Amino acid sequence: MRKLVTAVAAVGILGIGVGTASGALAAPQARPAGNTTTAASSYTPPPIDWGTCVKASLQAAGAKCGLLTVPLDYAKPSGEKIQIMVSRIAHKTSDADAQGVMLVNPGGPGGSGLSLARLGGAIPKQGGDPYDWIGFDPRGVGESLPKLTCDDDYFAAGRPAYVPDSPSIKREWWAKTRQYARDCSNAPGAKILDHTKTTDWVQDMDSIRKALGADQINFYGFSYGTYLGQVYATMFPENVRRFVLDGVVNPTDVWYDANLNQDVQFDKNIATYFDWIAEHDAEYGLGTDGAALLQKYYDILDQLTDEPIGNFGAAEWNDIFVGAGYYVYDWDGTAHMFAAAVNGDFGPAQDYYGDPTGPGSDNTFANYLAVQCSDVSWTKSWGKWDSDTWAIHDEHPFLAWNNAWYNAPCRYWDAKPGTPTNVDGSKVSDGILLIAETNDAATPFPGALEVRKRFPKSVLIEGVGGTTHSGSLSGVSCTDDRIADYLLTGALDPRKAGDGSDVQCDPVPAPDATAVDASARTSGSAHQGLSSDLRKTIMRAVGH
Repeated sequence: MRKLVTAVAAVGILGIGVGTASGALAAPQARPAGNTTTAASSYTPPPIDWGTCVKASLQAAGAKCGLLTVPLDYAKPSGEKIQIMVSRIAHKTSDADAQGVMLVNPGGPGGSGLSLARLGGAIPKQGGDPYDWIGFDPRGVGESLPKLTCDDDYFAAGRPAYVPDSPSIKREWWAKTRQYARDCSNAPGAKILDHTKTTDWVQDMDSIRKALGADQINFYGFSYGTYLGQVYATMFPENVRRFVLDGVVNPTDVWYDANLNQDVQFDKNIATYFDWIAEHDAEYGLGTDGAALLQKYYDILDQLTDEPIGNFGAAEWNDIFVGAGYYVYDWDGTAHMFAAAVNGDFGPAQDYYGDPTGPGSDNTFANYLAVQCSDVSWTKSWGKWDSDTWAIHDEHPFLAWNNAWYNAPCRYWDAKPGTPTNVDGSKVSDGILLIAETNDAATPFPGALEVRKRFPKSVLIEGVGGTTHSGSLSGVSCTDDRIADYLLTGALDPRKAGDGSDVQCDPVPAPDATAVDASARTSGSAHQGLSSDLRKTIMRAVGH
């Protein structure tokens, strides 16, 4: 799930070779008996006119791209249309061995998934080869039309501090978040606001299926993409083949409670991170007491609240550490930046935050809100937001107010709210694969256990003790080889009795610590699996 917008740190993941696609689309797979009627079933999209992709990485991989025409409102299939940009890399096996289409979503909601047609090249054992890998930009996102963007400067440095210790900070955030909601209501892409719930995105996925001539889809979803997969499987169970859901969203927490639950685990994870820095005093020279280092982080936060350095203040300082709560990939790089700040040099921190502005820079955030603020009715009562956030902040302060203000535009959002889908996987005929690390903060582990209950044929792999969110295909063979086996043959480990995980694997490992005075250092760990740019695509979708 999407949280914070910050500069994306470079991650040192070994690149993968993505071969040139050739051949026709994979043969559609036979559909099991049964039918689920939805509003989407009355709409038949025209074929996609495939052409050259804009992205050079997709061109190099032999991908084709094209726009899919879908209804703005599926309740009015003959009415106004919008367009979804779709990418395709065809299977690399013979047509006889092909296994159908594999849709991919990186999460968010709001992340561009177009580049993830290349994901098949990261599957071990050539496990991606039998599939036609289908990336897509959901409605409002990226190269889809219309594109929703509301304020290119919303995340410019110089924002108020997050913790509203004074009435003036609270008033500034009220005004800022209210104005953003208004800007979205008046944006060129605003016509989608009443029609961009999760269920709309799911129906677009089924329109992609129809346009590709497939009876069923395979699906690889990260973070919020796991919720897309859950809802698709509920609405279209007969269309589900092999689903991999990594970083599993809890369908009972849509969406206000989900953010409160994140706050608790992020606070625990940031303490874990500073303990890791303390374990590497030989490299960083910051001392061996993790709690003292965490306190130093908060001391600097207080300093920047009172005296920002130019336009770099407490909000920016908090933002650049959120990635350490999400992932281990750039723990070393963040530690170098922290060490510099402790010694009075905030240049690396300012560089790390970067400049998250420019045309369309808020596209992911705008669509995050467009989905989450309309999936369900959010309370408008500031009293509840205030009391709930302070209650969390008192025990778990790291992310609480950052998270509250991030979602606060939902108090003013101009769209008709829906009702969350009651996720039910009981009608899915085949097993699906769930993946989660024990201490995932963005999608806490209880969500994976809940989804395991709701999908009786699912199998859950747990990265025991890990803090990385949606970290599959990072070179942990225990996890990645099982993904490959499942995609190649449908094989899953036996489901265990009880409510725990079915398979226990090592988590994504922390990187090597490098000395702060080294002339060169590595940023992140050299994990096999996803290429750096594809990993960053997923990281951008969830906001880091």
